[in-house]
Amino acid sequence: SLLNEARTQHHALFSVVVAIDFGTTSSGYAFSFSNDPESIHMMRKWEGGDPGVAHQKTPTSLLLSPDGTFHSFGYTARDYYHDLDPKEARDWLYFEKFKMKIHSSSDLTMKTELEAVNGKKVQALEVFAHALRFFRLQAVQELKDQCPALSEKDSIRWVITVPAIWKQPAKQFMREAAYLAGLVAPQNPEQLLIALEPEAASIYCRKLRLNQLTDLSCRPLANGLAPELSIDSSFRQAREQLRRSRHSRTFLVESGIGELWSEMQAGDRYIVADCGGGTVDLTVHQIEQPQGTLKELYKASGGPYVAVGVDLAFEKLLCQIFGEDFISTFKAKRPAAWVDLTIAFEARKRTAAPHRTNPLNISLPFSFIDFYRKHRGHNVETALKRSSVNLVKWSSQGMLRMSSEAMNELFQPTITQIIRHIDELMKKPDVKDIKFLFLVGGFAESSMLQHAVQSAFGSVCRVIIPQDVGLTILKGAVLFGLDPTIVRVRRSPLTYGVGVLNKFVEGKHPKEKLLVKEGKNWCTDILEKFVSVDQSVALGEVVQRSYCPARLGQRKIIINIYCCATDDVVYITDPGVRKCGTISLDLDELDKSSSPKRGRREIRASMQFGDTEIKVAAMDVRTSKTVRANIDFLSN
Repeated sequence: SLLNEARTQHHALFSVVVAIDFGTTSSGYAFSFSNDPESIHMMRKWEGGDPGVAHQKTPTSLLLSPDGTFHSFGYTARDYYHDLDPKEARDWLYFEKFKMKIHSSSDLTMKTELEAVNGKKVQALEVFAHALRFFRLQAVQELKDQCPALSEKDSIRWVITVPAIWKQPAKQFMREAAYLAGLVAPQNPEQLLIALEPEAASIYCRKLRLNQLTDLSCRPLANGLAPELSIDSSFRQAREQLRRSRHSRTFLVESGIGELWSEMQAGDRYIVADCGGGTVDLTVHQIEQPQGTLKELYKASGGPYVAVGVDLAFEKLLCQIFGEDFISTFKAKRPAAWVDLTIAFEARKRTAAPHRTNPLNISLPFSFIDFYRKHRGHNVETALKRSSVNLVKWSSQGMLRMSSEAMNELFQPTITQIIRHIDELMKKPDVKDIKFLFLVGGFAESSMLQHAVQSAFGSVCRVIIPQDVGLTILKGAVLFGLDPTIVRVRRSPLTYGVGVLNKFVEGKHPKEKLLVKEGKNWCTDILEKFVSVDQSVALGEVVQRSYCPARLGQRKIIINIYCCATDDVVYITDPGVRKCGTISLDLDELDKSSSPKRGRREIRASMQFGDTEIKVAAMDVRTSKTVRANIDFLSN
């Protein structure tokens, strides 16, 4: 019954799906009405867009006033912060790239703090809630302008994207931030879906038409002639032309499966490499025909520090030239100018290409040059002449001139990491015969990365880059919100279980685990597994366990959950096993009349591991009444 419940829950009546792609470097939202699921509408542009960067996302930058209240988000936050007087700017709280902190924090809780550029700390949950609230207000306003009758309370299904390699606490953290931001009420958890970024990309890539992608493996067309167009596709082209001419923000999606996919047979496997601002996140899928559903073949893999790695390399280079002490003083005293410098570098980073020979110029903000002279007593130019870095020069126009070799060096460590991650994945026994490799995410726009991936893997599979590659995840997240049952089988990222007592067996169990209870010999601390690492789990598949309250009037049962990255563990005390969460079951008072003298009360808990988040439900076996069940990974 739970399975059917899962199917019907998913198709509850939401009239619109709004997806928020909350990225490390840039963020955005898109939406689709459930009565027209083939049209995905990108968010409208608001004031302050960068003329040089033509994508429909905004920087993940948040500005809070000195008293900690919300001021602005995105380009507006960046520009306002930049225009503040340097002394005043020190009191304002500016945050950027803060999503990385959630990934790298091993002991994430509701109280985890984030540091603003000026060094002041704010609760991470607040920071994320401010950003999500901003998107909620923008999206709801845009929807209301389009259909004034829309009720925000119950007709919107929200989707928020997170990296697939994020652990359960980080996913729960995003959900809690969304509750705090007022996207949905905690009483209606099913109104908010957490989508996994590479999974969303994969769902969208299934819909691609051949004119919407770059196949790095075969640049020229076969025999130089385009294939003859069918009536349907010429009609589609007309529709596409119409869309382009209106400069609309609406993308049309195939109702069935895209042309690229029609070449793929049932059972074909492909990798989606999501190279974002902060992580490389890899997912392997296999197509199941005829439904066109997807099955995950190996648990999500990858790691942090992707494109941010290039920025860090640039910062290291500046430290080499101007001194680490100067750079850290400059960041503290002139935070807005530092942000300017990183923006100037971002813009140049996009133009770096593998076979480029001419140097790249990066303008240093005036305050950097001025501050350096006051701080060091000599000019920036002198610093460059004295420095051991010979691939960076000072140009007469007052710019840092980086040779193409210097730029390549900044990219190398990060690109090498990405290639290594993909290579390790391809060597896994479950991941043989990959047909396609889709490169998605913001960093996939870099021709440096494209070139490197094509040279490394082009001989074994087709390397494909969707058009508008930075928006692939956002579009896929909308499609996921319209039908979350597309991904039918996932792999568990960890082994999960509980500690139990088993009968003590001499010679098998160690003496120190012996517990004598009511004259019986028990072995304590045994890990009873709910699910093992990398185990296939289908959507709606349930693990059931029964629990009996120890005392008659007991109102709460608390069960500790343990997890481990391997499968060969026996006891909860083994190395690598840690307590990672709790399940709490709230019991109603027993109705005196219905309670028989004998027979213990039995609560049956059902856990689901096949969704993007771990879920639990419970019922009282005797009365068939639902018991309030909650699973928590953040309070440990």
